[in-house]
Amino acid sequence: MTDTTDRADVFVHPSADVEEGARVGDGTKVWHLAHIRSSAQVGAGCVIGRNVYVDAGVTVGDLVKIQNNVSVYQGVTIEDEVFVGPCVVFTNDFRPRAQNPDWTITPTLVRRGASIGANATLVCGIEVGEYAMIAAGSVVTRDVAPYQLVAGNPARPKGWVDAKGEVVSRDVDSPPHRA
Repeated sequence: MTDTTDRADVFVHPSADVEEGARVGDGTKVWHLAHIRSSAQVGAGCVIGRNVYVDAGVTVGDLVKIQNNVSVYQGVTIEDEVFVGPCVVFTNDFRPRAQNPDWTITPTLVRRGASIGANATLVCGIEVGEYAMIAAGSVVTRDVAPYQLVAGNPARPKGWVDAKGEVVSRDVDSPPHRA
């Protein structure tokens, strides 16, 4: 990673804003109207879509794809190989008020290989397990186990997926044995 994006292996669209102090990894593409704040870290080989906002202090791993119109606020950590669909909403304030002098960030962690479908909302303070899959439009209010498939509002277990995202079981209570 580097503090500059003036290299041939990093693409930043002219309308994007990568603030001084932001770190952008080799081979990452930052598209139209995206904004990466100072002290944010975006790994190598990522795609940051149109109108994506990556707040100060956020960490995004390698080979992550964040689709259009996503805001990743302070307190959110996204590990390697995560897919974030268009218009996904991350929150970082469990009890939001316009004026709150005692406000503290409530962190959210998205583990390696997880996929979050379009228009899903993740309420802060949760962990999304490795290779978990969140269906489009879901409202996630609780932790999601590794390889678990969840859907709905609020999101509820619907089965289990493999590392490729294929449904391998609809038994919501027992994850399948992994070799």
